[in-house]
Amino acid sequence: MNYRYTFFSVLFGICFSCRQSSSIRESNEDGNDTISNAGFNKMLDKYYEDRLRLFPLEATAIGDERYNSKLYVDFADSYRLQLKSWLQQYLDSLRQYNRAVLNENDQISYDILKYGLTTDLEGLQFPTNFYPFDQFNGVHITMGQLGTGTGNQPFKTVNDYENWLKRAKAFSAYADSAIIYFKKGIAAGHVLPKAIVVKMIPECNDMIVNDPTQSIFYGPVNIFPSDFSDSTCERLTAEFETAILSELIPSYKKLGDFLQTEYLPKARSTSGIDAVPQGKEMYAYFVRYWTTTDLTPDSIYNIGLQQVRLLKEEMIQIKDSVGFKSNLTSFFNYLRTDPRFTPFKTDSDVIHAYYAILDQVQPQMPDYFHRFPKTKFVIRETEKFRAASASAEYNPGTADGSRPGVFYVPIVDATRFNVTDGMTSTFLHEAIPGHHYQISLQQENTSLPRFRRYAWYGAYGEGWAHYAENLGYELGVYTDPYQRFGALNDQMLRAIRLVVDVGLHTGKMTREQAIRYMMDNQSTSEQEATSAIERYMVYPGQALSYKVGSLTIRGLRDKYQHLLSNKFDIAGFHDEFLKDGCMPLSVLISKMDVWANSKQDAKK
Repeated sequence: MNYRYTFFSVLFGICFSCRQSSSIRESNEDGNDTISNAGFNKMLDKYYEDRLRLFPLEATAIGDERYNSKLYVDFADSYRLQLKSWLQQYLDSLRQYNRAVLNENDQISYDILKYGLTTDLEGLQFPTNFYPFDQFNGVHITMGQLGTGTGNQPFKTVNDYENWLKRAKAFSAYADSAIIYFKKGIAAGHVLPKAIVVKMIPECNDMIVNDPTQSIFYGPVNIFPSDFSDSTCERLTAEFETAILSELIPSYKKLGDFLQTEYLPKARSTSGIDAVPQGKEMYAYFVRYWTTTDLTPDSIYNIGLQQVRLLKEEMIQIKDSVGFKSNLTSFFNYLRTDPRFTPFKTDSDVIHAYYAILDQVQPQMPDYFHRFPKTKFVIRETEKFRAASASAEYNPGTADGSRPGVFYVPIVDATRFNVTDGMTSTFLHEAIPGHHYQISLQQENTSLPRFRRYAWYGAYGEGWAHYAENLGYELGVYTDPYQRFGALNDQMLRAIRLVVDVGLHTGKMTREQAIRYMMDNQSTSEQEATSAIERYMVYPGQALSYKVGSLTIRGLRDKYQHLLSNKFDIAGFHDEFLKDGCMPLSVLISKMDVWANSKQDAKK
């Protein structure tokens, strides 16, 4: 999944479909009056409208074009104060409602909203704004994705082009503010690791060109709609060239120069967040935030060690089954270096190979699902300016069909693209039936309040995508031992994450030790392992969501198969899991138990 949202734009959850009832007055436990379901739904609608104004990039991402000209400095103290007030306002509004008199769906809405508001208010106590961006996240990357003419920002009308010009102009203030808050972080002892900063510098410098026509931001000029007049094209071309040369490039240069000359010398040599003030408390919070559980870092670490051991045993079995006589480390090297596993010549060869996987998977979906997304789906190569640091990812389409869901594949060198690196499992995770199914079905469900249709919880969303990888065995798409090893390698990656994420951020492991651990237990290059570990360094806790979520989903499936026996319907289980969208795991478990119990009652 593409982690394009800012720290506080992945908040809150998904509620259940709300029955529109008449507005009535009820008494709560304290004797105070409260408005029931209809008023509750109006509050949810107002919340979502307020949210889009606060998070204009999120509005653009979901196809709401009202705020396409806006770009806020969302890490500024003034913005965070506004955000804190907004969160508290809705927590206070929520307390006006007596949960007991809400209908069942709205009760779950109440629980999820309360969870989100409380959790996000807690997060504001930590100075995350001292880290305005890193090599994976930040507006400096988002602007490059939006400004190409092929991303989320639309370029279909004159107003679309003018909106982008306003947003581009606002990037100067963003860059200046980023430098200010990076400096505040230096003064407070909150700085990024040196290994991270050296990756951020070229991301900024690569945007610098002397000829505006060679800029990535010139892309929209090359795709002017045919109904634009010549005078309009001339005017917009001139304005784009001015914006590129006077706003965007100087801002990127300023950021690159600052990072190189001022920030890098102050960056830290340590790897984990435990090394900064309040680091231990911050990590405990991030673990709760990303897993939506009360699991402790140590318990997750131990689960990871156990999972790595079990998966390694399976890897050895596959190695032995293909007649490879040496040890597992040698087998890893064989998979990475034997020419038979790097058959591609061009970037298009890689993309075509993924479309072949689509053709293999798609016909089998009716056996596992009753509901299917209407949103179209395409596969594209990741933009070159970020391919070296990027992972395969999914960018959601829009519910109205105006933009397809996109599975992005980073290809640095097609001739080194390895087919044993889990191509099929990656497709199942990022595309079908992983993120594309889950997110599209959620967005398309117009019976849900709008804020429910676009929310995200990592343990649910990434847990589902990881679970979808394992469906490949049932689908029969892992057709040879090397494909099965690739899928197993991806499972190992998620298990390793439990160990190295906790290891990095609790002082158990350095960056170098974590890279070594990954290479010892997984078929991966040093470059790939380094990129992965550096991602976990700047994303504390996020990597835990995959395995924690998928283990929860698989546990529920096993539980219900035992409970319902021959009445268990795998498609029904998947449909029930997906129909209400993302939510914290605790709420999910309660919801799914209700579903399973209703099925059990129907058996009697």
